[in-house]
Amino acid sequence: MPQPFIAVSTPEPHKDRAKRLLQAHPEVRTLFGNTPSSFLWVLAIVALQTAMAGWASTASWGWIWLAAFTIGATANHAVFVLIHECAHNLIFKGSNANRVASIVVNLPAVFPAAIGFRNFHLLHHFKQGELEYDADLAGPIEARIFGRNGFTKTLWMLGFFIIEGVVRPMRIKKVDLLDRWTVLNLIVQAIYTAFIFILFGWPALAYLMISSLFSVGLHPFGARWIQEHYVVHGTQETYSYYGPLNRLMFNVGYHNEHHDLMMVPWSRLKRLKAMAPEFYDTLYSHASYVKLLLRFLFDPKLGLHSRVVRPSRRPTTEERAAVTLLPAAKA
Repeated sequence: MPQPFIAVSTPEPHKDRAKRLLQAHPEVRTLFGNTPSSFLWVLAIVALQTAMAGWASTASWGWIWLAAFTIGATANHAVFVLIHECAHNLIFKGSNANRVASIVVNLPAVFPAAIGFRNFHLLHHFKQGELEYDADLAGPIEARIFGRNGFTKTLWMLGFFIIEGVVRPMRIKKVDLLDRWTVLNLIVQAIYTAFIFILFGWPALAYLMISSLFSVGLHPFGARWIQEHYVVHGTQETYSYYGPLNRLMFNVGYHNEHHDLMMVPWSRLKRLKAMAPEFYDTLYSHASYVKLLLRFLFDPKLGLHSRVVRPSRRPTTEERAAVTLLPAAKA
């Protein structure tokens, strides 16, 4: 039988908690801002993955798969985290500079995802749990197809890169995918991909593509998408991860902290938690991605419907200004 989402009529919890947190700890405002040095990580990861692609051109397929699962998945997951930082304008001050940085760091991912992610992700923050706007949610058809069965959930994770990047954007009718930055993202990505193919051949491209599929799919890093909003404890709808992998993924595990105060860059999220422990120590959190991944795959009570949803509402003027919604989103 189809399973229902967890339907609520209450607002998302982060705006209220942020208000209370700022009242109790006004000093956390000193953490707001950007981290320009993050761009050095952008350049380092692009250089690393380009070099690894060159290595893959002469490696056996067994070594290519192993390298993609270990080095490649780690690097390309970091790619998507840094794209996330750019989406919030947390590397440079200006939006356009962050858009350019996101296009650069997108290069090893093969698929042009940076600008599309930016357009959808900010809506996820302001419209959390609203099926018409929140592309982080599985749609009703997607949830019904993959459900709670271990085999189908495994297939879902194997193909999550395509589902997140292609299927869900088509479901969200409120945002127009095409703008000049999306086109630029596509052109730059095509040039880099052609460069890799001409210089190193198919094995190099395969290494980068497999790295991307693992980085968000059937891999410990893929558990991050379960960690963030899948309900595993009471009615709590957002969860943080405080395990050791935060060192490799720019503290993106601090997800409650990030949703509460989006103006805090990755380099200061740990300090945010330390400055306001009473707001976070009482929340349920995750410590192991491997444990969470296995639980998601094999626990029949946990599935794609294990998400909080709330009625969709039209964006407010404030939200339109903050998210810079495209014309289709204003309807």
